[in-house]
Amino acid sequence: MRFRPFLIGTLTTALLGCAEVVPDFAGLNEPEVVLEHQPGPPGARPGSCWGKSIRPAVIETVQQQILIQPAELMGDGTVLTPAIYRTETQQRIVTPRRETWFETPCPEDLTPDFIASVQRALKVRGAYRGPVTGQMDARTRAGIRRYQSANGLDSGLLSLETGRQLGLISIGRDPA
Repeated sequence: MRFRPFLIGTLTTALLGCAEVVPDFAGLNEPEVVLEHQPGPPGARPGSCWGKSIRPAVIETVQQQILIQPAELMGDGTVLTPAIYRTETQQRIVTPRRETWFETPCPEDLTPDFIASVQRALKVRGAYRGPVTGQMDARTRAGIRRYQSANGLDSGLLSLETGRQLGLISIGRDPA
């Protein structure tokens, strides 16, 4: 019976160690973002930085049978010759392709301190579960995508609008 307290302590420790262990797989499928200086959409302010989100079209393929010749039937319902059909395949666009341009912080503004602030702001809002590292890694991009997708922008690249919503980027004012 001397082993009983030891066994209970070991089982308790093992069970406590298992409590609330939720692996964070965010970012495993997040694509790498290559920042290239893009001129932006027509009419973009000089010196501003832009990102582009492309949502591919959704295309549906439908097959249907078209009657070419009806069946020949006898008076009692017996089939003399079966009906002849041809299969026709059609594709239609369910959702069209969509390009969305959005203004982003320029690369020189994405300092480790700024990125750490983004990580903390996303963490508070439940969109980021990783450590605060100050690095724009796959987990951080996944958190940005998770947060922005609620507003209709499916991108791991931080938009200026999201930065403003998080309270990290000031709202510019036109001079009066």
